[in-house]
Amino acid sequence: MDPVAFKLFGLEIRWYGIIISIGMVLGTIIAIKRAKKENISEEKVLDLLLFAIPSAIIGARAYYVIFNWKYYAGDIFSILNIRGGGLAIHGGVIGGVLVGYLYCKKQNISFRKMADICAPSIILGQAIGRWGNFVNQEAYGGPTDLPWGIMINGVKVHPTFLYESIWDFLVFCFLIWYDKRKKFEGELILFYAALYSVARFFIEGLRVDSLMLGPFRVAQLVSITAILLAGTIIYIGRKNTSKIG
Repeated sequence: MDPVAFKLFGLEIRWYGIIISIGMVLGTIIAIKRAKKENISEEKVLDLLLFAIPSAIIGARAYYVIFNWKYYAGDIFSILNIRGGGLAIHGGVIGGVLVGYLYCKKQNISFRKMADICAPSIILGQAIGRWGNFVNQEAYGGPTDLPWGIMINGVKVHPTFLYESIWDFLVFCFLIWYDKRKKFEGELILFYAALYSVARFFIEGLRVDSLMLGPFRVAQLVSITAILLAGTIIYIGRKNTSKIG
């Protein structure tokens, strides 16, 4: 598939950017509807996203570049070229959450409540965005004989982007369902972190393009950390809530 969707005044508009934009728009719509139920205005959500989305993109790119510095050190200007791919979701989440926290603090809005509002939108955006990897023929796994394998450079490989996209959509459905059943503010974003990380740990083991830290896959290290932290906080939070109840 041609990664270029069309040209506009000589500028190549790539499917990668279009797909990510679709995920952002749908996520924004869902976040606005969910915020209204929590008596948070549409303007507050849009203002938050106005800061958080660019920060997430910068964070995702910075994270990717840092762990690929040997490649980018020889061509600094290539760091700015994100149209062809090269965004790391963990860096994006870190950047977006950090700016989101600062915004909520300044606006005197409960960060935990806002995080829960946005959690389903984040994972839905990831589910959709992974298809940008398919177009760019990246984020795939090693060779496989499974019937759903895809051909990359003449080799049938694991469509790890597809595995993650399906899992992310299932997590999105779970978060929407669990929202009315949560025990404390912030539980939804914690479940997002834990559930996404469980699948990412195993899927990352199949990939051939992992960011590495010595002999370790960075995404797996981050996933283990997220599972332990989120799981511990959920356990403590639910335990404290049950005592109060």
